[in-house]
Amino acid sequence: MRAAMPMPAFFAAPWRTLRAIIVRRDPLMATLLIVAVFFLLGLCRLAIPSKLMFDEIHYVPAARRMLELGRRLNPEHPLLGKEMIALGIRAFGDHPFGWRFPNLVLGSVGLFAATRALWWASGSRRVALLFGVLLATDFIWFVLSRIAMLDIAMAAMFALAMWQWALSSRAQWATRRGGRVHLVLAGLFFGLSLGGKWNGAPIMVVPGLLFAWQRAVALDLLRRPQDWRAGLAALRRWLLARDRGPVRGVSLAEAGLWLGVWPLLVYLATFAPAFFYHVQPMTLSGLIDWQRYMLQLQDSVIKPHRYMSRWWQWVFNVRPIWFLYEHINGAQRGILMLGNPFSMLAGLPALGWCVWAGWRRQGLPALIAVLYTLSLIFWALNGKPVQFYYHYNLAACFLIAALALVLGRWWDAGRAWPGQTALVMTMAIFIGFYPIISAGPLSDSRAWLSYMWLASWR
Repeated sequence: MRAAMPMPAFFAAPWRTLRAIIVRRDPLMATLLIVAVFFLLGLCRLAIPSKLMFDEIHYVPAARRMLELGRRLNPEHPLLGKEMIALGIRAFGDHPFGWRFPNLVLGSVGLFAATRALWWASGSRRVALLFGVLLATDFIWFVLSRIAMLDIAMAAMFALAMWQWALSSRAQWATRRGGRVHLVLAGLFFGLSLGGKWNGAPIMVVPGLLFAWQRAVALDLLRRPQDWRAGLAALRRWLLARDRGPVRGVSLAEAGLWLGVWPLLVYLATFAPAFFYHVQPMTLSGLIDWQRYMLQLQDSVIKPHRYMSRWWQWVFNVRPIWFLYEHINGAQRGILMLGNPFSMLAGLPALGWCVWAGWRRQGLPALIAVLYTLSLIFWALNGKPVQFYYHYNLAACFLIAALALVLGRWWDAGRAWPGQTALVMTMAIFIGFYPIISAGPLSDSRAWLSYMWLASWR
């Protein structure tokens, strides 16, 4: 039998490097590789279409007005997302690439941060890398990273906040000092996320509440006090003690500052450009009134839209949106806002497992289930009459996290085939749909029919 031909040295060194990146316990380099591929795929045809599409008609003019410091435009939303678009226009010019490039950068940074957050939370490289690939190919994150809207600014800042919160929650900070800086950064990015959109507001109470619970457990304060004096002493210790976890050296009162007051101050700071408008400039006394006005404007949009949908339709991935479908830039092109048909549905039983595991007192599955529920209930219960599928973005991130957690734990336990199958399925579907989510050239005006797997997608 002939011996196998050795790999040429030209290929052997890169292969060893790639393999070292893949098998390294901390998946930092592999995560960067996933993000780089995501960025390059997003960069392709980023300037197509060469005109405003979908809600860009609201946000790009608002960004232009901000650069001119003229007057308020699109006052129903906070300013951060429009500030990012304005930075792109200032840096690259007032054209499609300039409008959209900042969100591609934000989407790439957010993908990195979200993957690192789950790495620090789970301690499993397979869970983290599965999550990175599944999120990059879930369609929603990709499409929102390529359009000049506000949602990816909100989501990317939220991912950065979760990354820093996960770092602050590492066990090492319960026994030694050093976690304060991560709490401060988590609060900073939570505030910036609010400055993009308010979608993550219900979830932002969770870190503070969890800190309070963990501090009470660390101090053994959950038993009923003997009398009111003992109860008062326990309350004082609970609020002011610094010598226990989850972050040693940080009292609960201080954590409330970094996770409660500080994000609100950062959020209000994102309105800074409005103080320099030539017409109706913002004032400190009018800042709170503007928040009320924004809420009124949000609730005043009642005219039905052909692509409007409800939360339960998002869960089952049955009501997408066409951001674009027309003959433009020399070809028939489309951009479909839809969830990956595999991961969006496979994530539902995984989420059910998280509920079950959480009931059995497993912390991370319980946290994922709670965060998914809170991010979805924001839309299920709020009074905004007109809602769209892309509002599911944050909830979809936690759905993908549930799927990655289940598949990654199975893989770590020796059952690799479900995770491998999921990777093949989600990447194959992403490749198949890539033309219709990235404005690729299509064969003719009826090409969209080949992508309509369900009647409700039409």
